[in-house]
Amino acid sequence: MNPYKKFRQECEKEAQDQGKDTGLRDLTSIWFNKANLHKYSYHFEWLGRPIIQYPQDIVAMQELIWKVQPDLIIETGIAHGGSLIFSASMLELNAACGGSQDAEVLGLDIDIREHNREAIEKHPMYKRISMIQGSSIDPEVIDAVREKASGKERILVCLDSNHTHDHVLTELEAYAPLVTPGSYCVVFDTIIEDLPEDMFPDRPWGPGNNPKTAVWEYLKTHPEFKIDQSVQDKLLITVAPDGYLKRIN
Repeated sequence: MNPYKKFRQECEKEAQDQGKDTGLRDLTSIWFNKANLHKYSYHFEWLGRPIIQYPQDIVAMQELIWKVQPDLIIETGIAHGGSLIFSASMLELNAACGGSQDAEVLGLDIDIREHNREAIEKHPMYKRISMIQGSSIDPEVIDAVREKASGKERILVCLDSNHTHDHVLTELEAYAPLVTPGSYCVVFDTIIEDLPEDMFPDRPWGPGNNPKTAVWEYLKTHPEFKIDQSVQDKLLITVAPDGYLKRIN
């Protein structure tokens, strides 16, 4: 057997065992709850822009972008733009290694603040980025995204805007169908379902009303997607448990 394939098989088995280790999962949950009190995810940048993600999920997204080789990544939620810069830089690396030369990132946000827009537009990776200001569930915005996606061969979607059940479910209905077979729709902050009820006192979401409940509801009628358990087994520390959805057909 090819040494790399043998190594990968060993890693996959180890990750599966890791995911089944209830003691380790319990420790991870304790750590996560403590770290979240310190706004852990806010403390990282990608190429000079705040990314507001856990490093583990950033690494997982790098792996998916390399594996899928998308020519379009659609992201809901822009904030400071770090995730757009990250995705664009990964596409730039893909292109340098023989991937799509025209691959691009499309970001959506209901409010792209001027200082963030200016910083994103001045960034060297902006050449692969376009943005739409408006609600991700506005029919006009959805139509614009579908038009952008027309003709693309491999599309990856990331949902990370309003985290209420209804909003995310509407996003899933709108954008998950654009995902091409073999690619992913990644739904971030499904972890809200597993956090204490008082973690988000000033937000409209919480346990019972969040991205994970939306994912569960969506999957009831969309067998073309499945949760890629291998990603969360490997990461353990992730804001997207049950959120890495792979399109299988």
